[in-house]
Amino acid sequence: MRTGLAVLALATIASACGQGDSSEVTPAGGQQALKEPPARALDAYADRLRAAHAARVAAAKRWGLKRVPLTAPPPPAKKPEIATRDGFEVDGHRRLGLPPVFTTVPTEEKILFLTIDDGDEKDPAFLRMMSELKIPYSAFLSDYLVKEDYGYFKEMRDRGAGLHNHTLHHPYLPALSYARQKREICGMQATIEERYGKRPTLFRPPYGNYDRNTLRAAKACGVTHVPLWNEEVFVDHWEYREWDRGLHPGDIVLSHFRGREDWKGTMPDMIRRFLNKATAEGYAVARLEDYL
Repeated sequence: MRTGLAVLALATIASACGQGDSSEVTPAGGQQALKEPPARALDAYADRLRAAHAARVAAAKRWGLKRVPLTAPPPPAKKPEIATRDGFEVDGHRRLGLPPVFTTVPTEEKILFLTIDDGDEKDPAFLRMMSELKIPYSAFLSDYLVKEDYGYFKEMRDRGAGLHNHTLHHPYLPALSYARQKREICGMQATIEERYGKRPTLFRPPYGNYDRNTLRAAKACGVTHVPLWNEEVFVDHWEYREWDRGLHPGDIVLSHFRGREDWKGTMPDMIRRFLNKATAEGYAVARLEDYL
């Protein structure tokens, strides 16, 4: 319905803007002539839509998906207000203005946000798959793994992925002092800025564990949001935070950079499982950074 309205609107604009131009495009049977150049622009737009859809269909088939992934709607003009999830607060959370800790982005749209942690597996096929399918995702990186191949994640960034903070060495943060937590978080901020040109504003604590000092340190290092997750996807199964064991609009989904050494499959196998379920249940994948 939306597509039909868009085409109708474009046709109306083309007709109105073309008044006074005597050149016409020969119409298909039963259609009225559209004037140039708006008609050419409309045809070109339609051609681009058809080409993009054909490429997406071909990519879905090439990567063994059951269905073509759905396309996410445009992000909202006004970003939603992100608040800390009930029960995830620390003492003085609001008074100290600490970054919100959340597992879901408030939205009524059937969208999910894919996030991938650490940086251990560096599979070129994964980069090709995500680019060809045009699936957005956010990577939360730990330097002790990323430093093995900084170039891999530069290519990931160049292909549109967001690169964010998962500490230097992936420690259990609540066991550390404030000063050591700050070194872990600020150190990774500096590394990402140095290597990839932009200081991140998103941070995910290792294992999802944090305390008041973690959030104080994160804020001091320039972090504005602490996204956790509501579901985790593996090669062979899903795990859920909620009792209903289902997907919900705006849920953040976690996975990891892992391969056959840790899983019974590859990164593309994990993405295939993720997309097959998401698409079957009517969900598209959106870019988390567009909503924060």
